[in-house]
Amino acid sequence: MTRPLALFPLNLVVFPGEKLNLHIFEPRYRQLVHDCEQEGITFGIPSYLNNQVSPLGTEMRLVSVEKTYPSGEMDIRTRAVGVFRIQEFYRQLPHKLYAGAAVEDVPDDSTPDPALQERTRELVRQLYSILGLQRLFLELPPDFRVYDIAHHLGLSTEQEYQLLEATREVERQQLVLVHLQQILPVLQETERLKERVRLNGHFKNLTPPSF
Repeated sequence: MTRPLALFPLNLVVFPGEKLNLHIFEPRYRQLVHDCEQEGITFGIPSYLNNQVSPLGTEMRLVSVEKTYPSGEMDIRTRAVGVFRIQEFYRQLPHKLYAGAAVEDVPDDSTPDPALQERTRELVRQLYSILGLQRLFLELPPDFRVYDIAHHLGLSTEQEYQLLEATREVERQQLVLVHLQQILPVLQETERLKERVRLNGHFKNLTPPSF
């Protein structure tokens, strides 16, 4: 079943549960924020990839308008509430400046695989340790989801969009594990190379071989 939704396409991927702060300056999106305030509507952020609006996006709810500038520009806080799929795109909604679409909600199975979750936690711990981000790892909740860490794994926008396409947490776990298993050896070798560079030129206390 489809429903109408205002759209705010951006060149990024937003995950359900994510908090997103935006600076609004275009008149069409200032009008959208005004409609969110006055009518309580939500809006969607479909990812703008490869010079086109992607079929999938994330529905956003306006949390607050933090600041309104004399020019009419605004700083706003929003929160992502779910994923949708565009069935029909409208470049401009009737009597509005902004785009919209007929969308349908995408169901999500958020049940993780405990073994995959533990493996993911371990690999993320290794990643953060190499990058010097141990504090970020310590802040992970015990029941973390892939969405909670997706922006901190060095994924491209296209790879993040793949996560949005996955409708099961287990599938997202598998995608993240493949990514981590690919990049960790590269990062570890880079760290070893940096260490060899640091040691180069130092006085070395080495025991020569016996002949």
